Amino acid sequence: MNANRIINMVIRMVMNRLIRSGVNAGIDKFSQRGKTPPDGQGAADPQQKHQTAETQKRMRQSMRVARKVGKF
Repeated sequence: MNANRIINMVIRMVMNRLIRSGVNAGIDKFSQRGKTPPDGQGAADPQQKHQTAETQKRMRQSMRVARKVGKF
C-alpha cells in the first residue's frame, strides 16, 4: 500500500464519523419536537395539535396515492 491510499482511507474514516455524528445530532434535535421544553414555553394548544394531526393524515394519504400512481 502506498501512502496516498493510507491517507485517503484515514480521511474517509474521519469524515464518515463526523458526518454520522452530525446527522445523528440533527435527528435527535428534531425528534424532540413533540416534547415540551424545560422552561414550559412553546406548548401547542389543542387546536394546533388537531390541525397538525389533520395535516399528517392528508400527507400520508397523498403519499399513498403517489406510490399507487408511481406503479403505472
